[in-house]
Amino acid sequence: MTENEIAARNKKIGHAITWIILLILFFCFIFPFLMVIVNVFKDKSDITRNPLSLIGATKGFTLQNFPEAMNKMNFWTVFGNSLIITVCATILTIIVSSMAAFVIVRNGRWKVCTIVFSLMIASMVIPFQVLMVPLVSVYGGTLGVLNHRLTLILMHVGFSVSMAMFMFHGAIKTNIPLELEEAATIDGCSRWTTYWRVVFPLLKPTVATVAIINTMAYWNDYLLPSLVLTKKNLYTIPIATQAFYGTYSTDIGLVMAALLLAMLPILILYVFLQRYIVQGVTAGAVKG
Repeated sequence: MTENEIAARNKKIGHAITWIILLILFFCFIFPFLMVIVNVFKDKSDITRNPLSLIGATKGFTLQNFPEAMNKMNFWTVFGNSLIITVCATILTIIVSSMAAFVIVRNGRWKVCTIVFSLMIASMVIPFQVLMVPLVSVYGGTLGVLNHRLTLILMHVGFSVSMAMFMFHGAIKTNIPLELEEAATIDGCSRWTTYWRVVFPLLKPTVATVAIINTMAYWNDYLLPSLVLTKKNLYTIPIATQAFYGTYSTDIGLVMAALLLAMLPILILYVFLQRYIVQGVTAGAVKG
């Protein structure tokens, strides 16, 4: 056997081992999700008896978990609350952070812009747990603005704008030539018009990335909404799922149904926005 044949054989063996390891890791990652899909259509007793079976032995295939979960958690109310909070917070985060990044990048010679950018980046290292108690005591005890959706929306934006601005800062600085803005200015565009008609449309990949990251964070967040929203009519989906957990027992079927209902909007959003991320990566690779 020649050296080339030996090298080709070793390469094939290496590829095969790599694929086997990747498949094992993929299965480990996707296994909990598959368990939710399998058990959500079974009765609680069947889930407890044999969670790995595809169909329940007692009642077989059933859809009863979905209407029961929706009724017990008051699904449409909590879904509406989560949707309003997530959409508003995500849009505000994108607008505020992209505008701030645009001003900082195009006025980099100003010391105040450098200081603001440095402070916002430094704020990213502060954990939320450090601010949790002062935040609730000030906004709840002193200002009395808890139990309002707007309060939670502004808090979400405040905690997320630094990371989003950092991402927009890099995108504007590296991917958007200053000559485009100068050409728009020559054509009579104001700074505001230049931003909305020239700069912002070119930020679609970054907008899609920020939207997915923050939507997932806002939609799935339990800790901050549980501190801010204590009235049942203001509950979000993660808070409402605590209705399925009892002191001595938990209805696993209802929990899985609620989890699946909560995951669907995020999956739909990702399928819709991921093409913009792919387009941005492809355009960046071609440009490079």
